[in-house]
Amino acid sequence: MARNPYVVLGLAPTASDSEIRAAFRKLAKQYHPDRNPDDKKAEEKFKEVSAAFDVIGDADRRKKFDRGEIDEEGREKAHPFGQWSTRPGAGARGSYSGGGFDTSGAASGASFEDLSDIFSDLFGARGGRPGRKPGARPAARGRDVRYRLEVDFLDAALGAKKRVTMPDGRSLDLAIPAGLDDGQSLRLKGQGEKGPGGAGDVYVDVTVRPHKLFERRGDDIHVELPISLKEAVLGGKVTAPTIAGEVTLTVPKNSSSGAVLRLRGRGVAKGSGPAGDQYVRLKIVLPEGGDKELEAFVKSWKGADAPARKDFAGV
Repeated sequence: MARNPYVVLGLAPTASDSEIRAAFRKLAKQYHPDRNPDDKKAEEKFKEVSAAFDVIGDADRRKKFDRGEIDEEGREKAHPFGQWSTRPGAGARGSYSGGGFDTSGAASGASFEDLSDIFSDLFGARGGRPGRKPGARPAARGRDVRYRLEVDFLDAALGAKKRVTMPDGRSLDLAIPAGLDDGQSLRLKGQGEKGPGGAGDVYVDVTVRPHKLFERRGDDIHVELPISLKEAVLGGKVTAPTIAGEVTLTVPKNSSSGAVLRLRGRGVAKGSGPAGDQYVRLKIVLPEGGDKELEAFVKSWKGADAPARKDFAGV
């Protein structure tokens, strides 16, 4: 008798769909027969993992299982007020067609979309596919294509849509996800060269252009903000740039050049996770070309000779 699919995948019944998918991919890669040749235990484990995903990897079937309408093998349970209908030739399983394996040992319920990354890792450009007989030579998949793309700093930080032209002249719409890192690759499934075993993929290697104001460190943004001597001494509200537009920032009184102010949540946001912060480094800028009144004031100012480098004493 099949085990509880949540137990097989090492998950709690409250696991999210993404957690179920991630657990399945990890275990399927680990126990796949092509990574464990002649290992019957690994083959049986692979079948068990795939059967579990066949039941709870689909949102509708998972709901039925959670409600007790289907069992661990994905078969509908008998209704207390009568038998469920069968179609001609269906046998004991009736109209149900999922849950189980064909004679090749591949999962019948896990979609190729779910398994594509697993088989890509296992077979690379050979284009291995589920359902092939052990020892059979897989049909050659089309060649993968790599493409280099340079994107603007703000497009990488905030996300954007780009149309890229491939070497063969085709134009593809590329979604730049928010928070894209410099050097990251984006994958376009099935957009590579065609082959008997299916088309290859397109990999877009992204280079992010530097920004004249912003610097990114992880999910945080750093920027240097010029302020006047008056703003530094007396404080006040100033306008500061962020990756999402300008905001009003309060400069505290007696702020030194180099002081850093933090703007919470004004950094890069990836997916549904929390956004980073923006750090604003103040830089006092004196009047260009000098100012005679300022010079006269400083000369007469009694506090002008206060030690500014006390932390450097003795170095």
